[in-house]
Amino acid sequence: MKTVRRLLYRDIVSAVAFVALAFLSLFLFIDIVGELGDVGKRGYAMGPALLAALLEAPGNFYELFPIAVLIGTIYSMSRLAQSSEYTILRTGGLGPGRALWLLAALGIVFGIVTFVVGDYAAPLSERASALIKAQYKGQRTGRAGAWLKDRHPSAEGELSASVNVQALKADGTLLGIRIFEFDDDGRLLRRIAAPSGRAGADGAWLLNDVRITHWPPDHPDAHVIEESRPTWRWQSTLPPGVVAAALLPLSTMSTVDLWRYARHLSGQDQAAQRHAIQFWKKALYPLACLVMMALALPFAYLHARSGGVSLKVFGGILLGISFVLLNNVAGHLGLLRDWTPWVAAATPSLVYLLLSMAAFAWLVRYR
Repeated sequence: MKTVRRLLYRDIVSAVAFVALAFLSLFLFIDIVGELGDVGKRGYAMGPALLAALLEAPGNFYELFPIAVLIGTIYSMSRLAQSSEYTILRTGGLGPGRALWLLAALGIVFGIVTFVVGDYAAPLSERASALIKAQYKGQRTGRAGAWLKDRHPSAEGELSASVNVQALKADGTLLGIRIFEFDDDGRLLRRIAAPSGRAGADGAWLLNDVRITHWPPDHPDAHVIEESRPTWRWQSTLPPGVVAAALLPLSTMSTVDLWRYARHLSGQDQAAQRHAIQFWKKALYPLACLVMMALALPFAYLHARSGGVSLKVFGGILLGISFVLLNNVAGHLGLLRDWTPWVAAATPSLVYLLLSMAAFAWLVRYR
């Protein structure tokens, strides 16, 4: 059994590695070409452009690796079937259940690799790439800005605040800050505006060149009071990670960050469906490697005359593309139709797993 395992794993791993490397090279070339249009603007040289494109590679690997697993495994199993090696293995005692278990064990390893890259390497590199681009393309990220809600105690009692941040600089400075504070009855107490500031780890925001507008709650006919201060320390419960998560792309967030941010949105009575679906998609995405291995196994039971290796690999590419399309469509449908987040995220994998098991059972029984 060790010899069979070594034969299969060595062949599959080498094929998957080759396909993954080919995909990464292609997408790296596409990313570099995409950055060339901005080279020479605002001091954006070729070096930072290449670095930004290279930092996109872990994210590309995370997205493409399950497809590489599918194509590489299909190629390996089809080649073994065409050369009658798999037939010899079956004659030697490699039954369908044992073959399925062997591929499932390797799929678990591929899933662990996908999880580690997607949860650790890809978010860090995506954030670094976004900040490099921000440094040379207008010095900011988050063009549309973000609205956040906060509740914190003060001398007037517990206040609720609506916070708008326009952008995030490469060094972590917040730009275009506007804070609207309300009392328990929903009356506007003050408006705090600052062109820049920083969110501290202790929950306090240090704002610069602050303009504060007060509306006296006990005297509705009183004049509005305005004051200016060079700096202002605003106490908040919004940590820097939550603010960065609201401004940076979703691809820069790990599974834990998505879970925390979705909980924050739910706790502040904000729409959290999009981030909840993204959390479940990211949490379940490593299992796609298991589904891809199950999809590839039936190709080992196809007769050599049913098509060459190239035709089967082409079929694997179509299967991989259809899986990616269904995965994206399910996420959008879940958001539009307000589906349960884990159902929207798990549906594509369950559909393809059932499809692969049905094809595998039919081929083993009738072919």
